[in-house]
Amino acid sequence: MTRLAGNTRRIAARSTTTSLALALVLVGIVPSSAQMLYAPESLQRDFRVEWQPTQNRRGAGIEGYVYNTSNRTAQRVSLRIERVDGSGSVVGSSTVWIPGELPMTDRVYFSASVPTAARYRVQVLSFDWSCQGGGGGGM
Repeated sequence: MTRLAGNTRRIAARSTTTSLALALVLVGIVPSSAQMLYAPESLQRDFRVEWQPTQNRRGAGIEGYVYNTSNRTAQRVSLRIERVDGSGSVVGSSTVWIPGELPMTDRVYFSASVPTAARYRVQVLSFDWSCQGGGGGGM
């Protein structure tokens, strides 16, 4: 076998492996962090956001609280802040991550700098339920 033939086989094998991995991700066999692991209805049922626009020396902002009304702790909570013009059209949006966990039946404070807009809309965009399994088997 010549050196060129060996290199060609290695390149073909890499290409096949890459194609297979991509296909598995696309059909959902390999989990992706972008997959939704909750029902969209959970956003309205399990979370509530209270907020107000602010203005300080750094410019416009949004601050408020995210309430977890469920009996489970949420983590990796993100908010979408939409900027709305005078006619009601969305002209832009920002994503804000809530650091740490959002304990069950509790709230956490958030604050974000945003570009100036006529109005804003704030909603929970995504979250994960925390895995709080049982403790170890004590004696």
